[in-house]
Amino acid sequence: MCFTKQLNRIKRLDGLIRRKSTGPPDNLARRLDVSRATLFRHIDELRTLGAPIAFDKSRQSYCYTGHFELKL
Repeated sequence: MCFTKQLNRIKRLDGLIRRKSTGPPDNLARRLDVSRATLFRHIDELRTLGAPIAFDKSRQSYCYTGHFELKL
């Protein structure tokens, strides 16, 4: 996979998480045009960078549970 494409996808994911508008995992994977497994790898990559990500069942969206700034 092209590095810039992956980087752009992670930046887009970060923006959706910030707005709490990701939707459930299957919908989010479709929005990002990736498989569900790739979506979870991207979420894990953000967590490795220190992102406190959780899934809010009531909002049906991923969100940050604390401060996080994506620095690339």
